[in-house]
Amino acid sequence: MGEPPRPTPLLGHRVAGPADGTPLVLVHGFTQNAGCWGPVEHDLAVDHRLVLLDAPGHGASAAARLPWPAAIDALAATGGRGTWIGYSMGGRLALGVALAHPETVERLVLVGASAGIADAAERAARRGDDAALARHLLAVGLDAFLDEWLAQPLFGGLTVDQAQRSARRANTADGLAAALRDLGTGAQPDLRPALDRLRRRRLPVLVVVGADDAKFTAIGHELVQAIGPTASLCSIAGAGHTAHLERPEPFLEALRQWLGSTAGPTTHDPTTDDPTTQR
Repeated sequence: MGEPPRPTPLLGHRVAGPADGTPLVLVHGFTQNAGCWGPVEHDLAVDHRLVLLDAPGHGASAAARLPWPAAIDALAATGGRGTWIGYSMGGRLALGVALAHPETVERLVLVGASAGIADAAERAARRGDDAALARHLLAVGLDAFLDEWLAQPLFGGLTVDQAQRSARRANTADGLAAALRDLGTGAQPDLRPALDRLRRRRLPVLVVVGADDAKFTAIGHELVQAIGPTASLCSIAGAGHTAHLERPEPFLEALRQWLGSTAGPTTHDPTTDDPTTQR
């Protein structure tokens, strides 16, 4: 007889807000952790039940070594059912949960996120780049790497306070290096072929981009077009890639308006599940 299947591990997380509040599950970006939502957490926790996840390799999940499919399962098991909100890497992961565990995601908010890399050769090249970056991280150490990471033009709109270096230093070099190898854009499957399932589910999806982030604005338009009429694009003026931290007030205003005007899909159609393309 074969060994029984191992239980899905639960990841590090925090819970905030009233127990009877509408559940929101938040997944942070690379080098962040559950403590990096700042004013977004403070505002939403007033009247929502927040589950703030530590993605594998980050925060209290620093020791978790989970390849993409296992990471998606662990996130779904830990976060539970609700509206999922993911930023950048966390948006890719939240999208993966919505496709692999449709019963878990009632609504989906993607901030500065993509569906992965379509071209197999480009995806392989990115895996190599991420592996090299992981080696560099281990060579220079966490503090130096964070300085380099946050110095990228992609994060040029963040103030010193918004960059949250002290919170990011709660991570470990080993954990972040593993996340690069296991969860980087090159390691994940291309999710574009599966996006039509979100259309068929009629899943409400809000795609948020910073108006100054040209690359992810273009990606956002592509996502909305692929998902269909239940998806909408919100562009935050005066913000770059990290729109929710750079301009929290207009982000929260748009998010709350969308939350108040949408409801999750009324049914789950099992014919939209295709395990060959979910992960």
